[in-house]
Amino acid sequence: MEMSARNALLAAAFAAMAGTAAAAPALMSEEWAKAACTAWNADATLTKDLHETGWAANDKKRGYKALQVARKDCKASPKVELRIAAKDGKAMCVSGAKSAAALDLDVDYAMVADTKRWVEMGKGDYGPMRAMMFGRLSFDGPMGEAMGNMGPFESFLLLVGKVPGDTAGCPQ
Repeated sequence: MEMSARNALLAAAFAAMAGTAAAAPALMSEEWAKAACTAWNADATLTKDLHETGWAANDKKRGYKALQVARKDCKASPKVELRIAAKDGKAMCVSGAKSAAALDLDVDYAMVADTKRWVEMGKGDYGPMRAMMFGRLSFDGPMGEAMGNMGPFESFLLLVGKVPGDTAGCPQ
């Protein structure tokens, strides 16, 4: 085998291995939720605006609000949640994990959509109002509070598209 052909073969093998090692976690898996939590904290609209409106402080004195998300077409998969707390003058994500406790829908949120719809919302194809109006996003939680925070709500939906997530299979 010629040296350049061998080098090309080795380079292709290493590239394939690197792609495998860097594969994105399943969309809305626990690993994805941890990455989404980090991305939340880097988003000024979410951290600043949701603190300034008092949204983050409306937690019934538990110390956090939960945003639970799930893929409708992955019914057997565990749901994941981001826990948001008022911290250092910001609405900070303090945990991204599998949902452990029951939600309190007076202050927490549950959102479910088909994988295809999460991808569309994450790309900005449409926002939360259209998603809910056309039944593309199932939403439970304090509706009035959400309506008063549509800008940040839309930023959260866009965050779903910014955090790499594999949609080929369901989270385990």
